[in-house]
Amino acid sequence: MSDFYNLSVTAADGSEVSMKDFEGKVVIVVNTATGCGFTPHYKDLEDMYEEFHEKGLEIVDVPCNQFAGQTPGTDEEIHEFCQLKYHTQFPQMKKADVNGEGAIPLFKYLKSKKGFETFGKGPKALAMAALMKKTDKDYKNNPEIKWNFTKFIVDRKGEVVARFEPSQSMNDVRKAVEKLI
Repeated sequence: MSDFYNLSVTAADGSEVSMKDFEGKVVIVVNTATGCGFTPHYKDLEDMYEEFHEKGLEIVDVPCNQFAGQTPGTDEEIHEFCQLKYHTQFPQMKKADVNGEGAIPLFKYLKSKKGFETFGKGPKALAMAALMKKTDKDYKNNPEIKWNFTKFIVDRKGEVVARFEPSQSMNDVRKAVEKLI
């Protein structure tokens, strides 16, 4: 059994959600923010969830306020925002850290399996690289989460098979999920 299934995360309501509950499914784990330029990714994530949930897709949404304070609200406020603005149906977890000493075990594990590879191509990728050069000069060589909406894809066997930075195309995320569904 994959180590992924030994992990859990705290849901917004305080209950524990075991990754074992998702055994045999394709899982996207994403750190999110409500006030970020990438927040519209919620729409693409919800579209994928609606299309593929019955075929075995799960999304684990972990709000995080570590990047420019772009998730300032309470868990309830974040949940309400996502439902009202993006009509999200996938489960939302309790706000948590994804980097540093306080990083939750789920993100420590994901980063250990898939480090940073690329920001992709285009203006958003260039902007992310420029930002990282100012805030983390060694960003290319460490697995830390660089910004909101970093997505990890876990296959049906619990293996972390892909990592997508927020500046990478959501179409590429969709294609990766489609291959596994």
